[in-house]
Amino acid sequence: MNSNSSSADSSSVAAPAALVCYHCGLPVSVETNFYVAVEGERRRMCCAGCEAVAQAIVGNGLADYYRHRDALPEKQVEALPDELRELGLFDHPEFQQGFVRPVDEHEREASLILEGITCAACVWLNEQHVARQPGVKAVQINYATRRARVRWDERDIKLSGILAAIQSIGYRAYPYDAARAEQVADRERRSMLWRVFVAGFGMMQVMMYAFPAYIADGDMTPDMEALLRWASLVLTLPVVFYSAAPFFKRAWRDIRLRHLGMDVPVALGIGSAFLASVWATFKQGPVVYFDSVTMFVFFLLGGRYLEMLARQKAVRGIEELGKVLPAFSDRLPHWPQPGSERVPVSQLVPGDYVRVRPGEVVPGDGVVADGLSEANEALLTGESSPVPKTVGAPLTGGSINISSPLVLRIEQVGDNTRLAAIRRLMERAAGEKPRLATVSDRGAVYFVAALLVLAVATGIFWTFNDPSRALWVFVSVLVVACPCALSLATPTALTVATDSLARMGVLVTRGHAIEALARANHYVFDKTGTLTTGKMTVEEVLPLGRLDAAALCALGAALEQGSEHPVAQGLRLKAGDVALPSVSEVVAVTGQGMTGRYDRYDGGEVWIGRPDFVAACADLSEPPRAVELETKVGTVVALADTQGWLGLFRLADSLRPAAPELMRQLAAAGIPATILSGDAPAVVAAVGRELGIADAHGGLSPQDKQTFIAGLQRDPAKVVAMLGDGVNDAPVLAQAHVSVAMGSGTDLARNQADIVLLGEDLAGLVGGARLARKALRIIRQNLWWSFAYNFSAVPLAMAGWVTPLMAGVGMAGSSLLVVLNALRLQRRRRT
Repeated sequence: MNSNSSSADSSSVAAPAALVCYHCGLPVSVETNFYVAVEGERRRMCCAGCEAVAQAIVGNGLADYYRHRDALPEKQVEALPDELRELGLFDHPEFQQGFVRPVDEHEREASLILEGITCAACVWLNEQHVARQPGVKAVQINYATRRARVRWDERDIKLSGILAAIQSIGYRAYPYDAARAEQVADRERRSMLWRVFVAGFGMMQVMMYAFPAYIADGDMTPDMEALLRWASLVLTLPVVFYSAAPFFKRAWRDIRLRHLGMDVPVALGIGSAFLASVWATFKQGPVVYFDSVTMFVFFLLGGRYLEMLARQKAVRGIEELGKVLPAFSDRLPHWPQPGSERVPVSQLVPGDYVRVRPGEVVPGDGVVADGLSEANEALLTGESSPVPKTVGAPLTGGSINISSPLVLRIEQVGDNTRLAAIRRLMERAAGEKPRLATVSDRGAVYFVAALLVLAVATGIFWTFNDPSRALWVFVSVLVVACPCALSLATPTALTVATDSLARMGVLVTRGHAIEALARANHYVFDKTGTLTTGKMTVEEVLPLGRLDAAALCALGAALEQGSEHPVAQGLRLKAGDVALPSVSEVVAVTGQGMTGRYDRYDGGEVWIGRPDFVAACADLSEPPRAVELETKVGTVVALADTQGWLGLFRLADSLRPAAPELMRQLAAAGIPATILSGDAPAVVAAVGRELGIADAHGGLSPQDKQTFIAGLQRDPAKVVAMLGDGVNDAPVLAQAHVSVAMGSGTDLARNQADIVLLGEDLAGLVGGARLARKALRIIRQNLWWSFAYNFSAVPLAMAGWVTPLMAGVGMAGSSLLVVLNALRLQRRRRT
């Protein structure tokens, strides 16, 4: 659809209904005979194509589309590029690898981009039409980005059928491509820039013609004054009908939908001032406002253009993640034998070997199989320093190889990569509307209603007291207090802050996270993997039964082989490459340990985990020498079977380098900190002492942690931030006001935290909290400025002390000031 007309009904006003196509608005030849019954009335169509599309809309019960739309559809064109004219190509698994991901055995989800979307009614029509197709489980369309996410059951419908359904109602759909999305944004920028240029050029010329009238002081001849007015009218026409056209279109849409948006007072102000000036030009009235109209449009468009640039720049952070992966890669099919082939990245599968040359982007997640180099992972973690890469080191897709060639063994590709997980989390945050933005938008609606009432009342008052000033006072009140700055105050600052945090390696995944992080006044930390590195090593093995140390490590590693917990990783590392004994019926007990059966002893039960958990399961007393191990730094893990204790392990890990500095900063700010851990209380207390945290609690289950946080939240003044494991501590994280998790690669896709530290560096939290507080300060500044400006400017305008020109400059200037203030968040503090 395009924006050449506002609606089918409105287009019929401009031409006889019999000569205009009801569906597309194009002229209808008298020789044609195409009709469709829409809501009981026969509507004329221009061609068989429009007749078929309209019939499909009506036949699917979607006739409400014609009432709600505010723009007419484009002429229907082919929905696919020339090389993909056959929709059936989209059903090939090889072709779907790049944009379709499996949800379960039969369900699939695709990311598409739609063309032809011009208004909210278009989104409604497509969502309703696609949702009614058999087998479609869900469809969501983002009006701002034209992105669509469609989920379907491939047993009932194919992707080609969904695309054909969209095509049948006159729109175009194809796999999402970040480059095409950038083209759409580029067209939007060019269009806005042309409107700003026309408005600016017209403003300068009109001001040149208005200046002689200002300095003549009544000495200008009537003929010369009329000539200057007519010249100003001609120059103002393109400003009003081209540059300001979007304001009128959106205002008319808001009125039809009974919604008072910000464009309503703007359109009323521009339209009334322009019409009054046209009337004065024709009737030789006392004054015209062409200079005020053109200047107002120019300043308003200029402010919105800068706001659009800031918004697109922030959104571009997500789009960059979509464009960072290369299109092709050098696969080594016979490695370590020589020979390579150039293949599309979409054809890579786990187990492939690829060569990554210096300067190239890594095509997927994997492990270095050969070579020694460094990688730039700034886009993924915010860390600008190169990371050394040797044989066996993990390499993340999207990072850049710097110095030497590497051979990479692919482990994850496509939507299973860390890069794809980051992008999905960013899109989730972008799709949620924060509470601050909702409150701001709601306040702007009420403000517009109040503004219209005040403007009308002011106009009536001046009509009876000084009719010569009534119009421009009315226009000044409408224009000077348009709540553009109020509506821009919050979303612009949050958008810029989200982008800046992402570039620091702090990934915001929920809409409320920035506000909550800025207000947090009590921090709660998990210990293992959060305050410590989580890379635990077995420091001591203490046999207590019939197994020696090596056998104990092998059995412990066998029970923990399916777990990603740091203790499990430490046990597997200690066991090494030995053959693990056979175990069965292994079950994980969250926060406690593992149970299973040891096949070597006739399938007898065996338990591993916290000593109190194992003692309760095996009905044993406290293990001997446990107290001796617990007095040392580290975590004690017990192993037992039905015959008694088998042994004890002591594992230890080190504090993260940034942990002490984080605690010092929290203490300096007067913010209390608490440690909640499942480890032994003595171990947790030792870590607390090292970090200067007196409130340290050990031996807690996830439920105990959740109860503790709920107790803190009984104080309404408390805003609790919880830092922990984004997967294992999900219930605890959900309880906190704002949750933060370390962005480990394997868990990132399942992470439920509000904020993820991609670089696994607590220093990112320090900078992130500082930036969040700065964002909240800037939002307050913007809101205070908006309210102060509006509440001071409105009385002045009502009193007749503000001219329309001053009102236009003031309103545009206030909006621009709000945007520029928000852009201060992009400046990074140098350390």
